[in-house]
Amino acid sequence: MPSSLSRRRFLQGVAGAAAVAPFAGTGLLAQDRKIRYASVGAAGQALADIRAFSSHPAFTLVAVADTDLARTAGVKKLFPDVRIYQDWREMFRKEEQNIDSVGVVTPDHMHAAVALSAMKMGKPVYVQKPLALTVRETRILSQYARTRNLVTQMGIQISSHVSQRGAEALIQRGAVGKIREVHTFCDKAWGDTSPIPTGADPVPETLDWDGWIGVGEPRPYKAELFHPGNWRKRVGYGTGTLGDMGCHIFSSPLRGLGVTLPRQVTSYGPAPVHGNWPVRSKIQFVFDGTPFTAGDTLDYWWYDGEERPPQAVIDAVGGKIPSAGAVMMGTEGAILLPHIDMPSLHPEARFAEVELPSLEPRNHYHEYLDAVLAGPGTRCSADFDYSSLLTEVVLLGTMATHHPSETLVYDVRGMRFEGKRDTNEGFSRAYRKQYLNA
Repeated sequence: MPSSLSRRRFLQGVAGAAAVAPFAGTGLLAQDRKIRYASVGAAGQALADIRAFSSHPAFTLVAVADTDLARTAGVKKLFPDVRIYQDWREMFRKEEQNIDSVGVVTPDHMHAAVALSAMKMGKPVYVQKPLALTVRETRILSQYARTRNLVTQMGIQISSHVSQRGAEALIQRGAVGKIREVHTFCDKAWGDTSPIPTGADPVPETLDWDGWIGVGEPRPYKAELFHPGNWRKRVGYGTGTLGDMGCHIFSSPLRGLGVTLPRQVTSYGPAPVHGNWPVRSKIQFVFDGTPFTAGDTLDYWWYDGEERPPQAVIDAVGGKIPSAGAVMMGTEGAILLPHIDMPSLHPEARFAEVELPSLEPRNHYHEYLDAVLAGPGTRCSADFDYSSLLTEVVLLGTMATHHPSETLVYDVRGMRFEGKRDTNEGFSRAYRKQYLNA
């Protein structure tokens, strides 16, 4: 492991790169300008993103690509003139001169390949969470975006909401004193304990299965096993519940506390089986302390599926917690932050007269498009410098599930767990090169 000094200097560099000011403002709109947008992904969250972007006066949708043409009907109905492709590589070749920005809303295993290809064309990119499937990919994306001075944003749209920003302000104002520990949770169970069935099903005529596999390991098509949504359960394609929700739920406490990358991670839940993520997880991260923490280190917990924080933590916030969110335990009280709801201070009687921070609204999607209008160098609140750090933390948790009950010391510079070899469990992976070269 590097010396504490070299580690400190590295993490200070990461923290500096992750600073998110100045943000794009709202006074940058040019009524006579349009942002010609192309989306890799046409349905589900991709369509939700397109709808959200379309409320911006500068937005115009030029093209979409989706490996399953059956999932393009919704976007075609809303935007009759949109050009539709089944292969994003063909869309990039044909539309490079016609687009100003690219959205990447694919299964996790394709995020990095698509986003990097778009950035190599000099395009700003909006990528849904998690930023990538592996730590190495997140670092490559952030470094490339920084080198090319490109506008970027990760799709953690809730992080721009006043509720999440308000929780960050409460932490930094010391509303409940210094933070002793953090507990984050989500009751989703994006995992599976059953073996993946053998054999293959007929591929639907509308689906390019080879294109869906993309840079991933080839697999036979099985109906509903991967596509359209269960890929989140599969190692090598999704990142389980933590990968799906962690980037949302981790953002406010991590940003509010100013922590960077953990020094160690321990998973106390089951390991992945049969190529599937666990149905429940309990993971402990240990971060270096900051001016907002009570000690030199901070214990930071994640629970998903049936796992829940200790009863003492639940009792500290009134005896009940929502299905997803975070509890920040301080020296003088606790902050409860439900996912997509306003924070509250506990015990309520003590904080009855305390007013929550008053913040101006911020639209995560408009912030990105305003930044694209403003041009290279304009920062977004979840640009790749910040979101790569956030995603790396999340991925370290998913990777720790491969080593149950083993405390893993993280070598930040070496990008490895001390004493462990990279076995393609999250630090890096091999791409199917013949797909990219096709």
